[in-house]
Amino acid sequence: MNTQLAPTTGRQSHPPQPVRIPEPRSTRRVGLVDRAAMHVGLALIHWGRRPVKARRERPAFAPESIEARREMDRVRDQYLVLKLTQFR
Repeated sequence: MNTQLAPTTGRQSHPPQPVRIPEPRSTRRVGLVDRAAMHVGLALIHWGRRPVKARRERPAFAPESIEARREMDRVRDQYLVLKLTQFR
């Protein structure tokens, strides 16, 4: 496929657009505060991704909290039994 076609000559439906040359901008130098903020941010990211030490065993719960959880489970089960019997 080495066939090359000549462009079609004729009238275009729109006028050519002017070529805009971007105005040269002065480069902004990085200040001391910007550098310090970048270093602090990188340090926080590095510190947040540090390896986690082996976790200790879970502490024993107080007897009051164990009893409260048992009571909460009992009340929830009782409520579910009452609700499920309504649909039969």
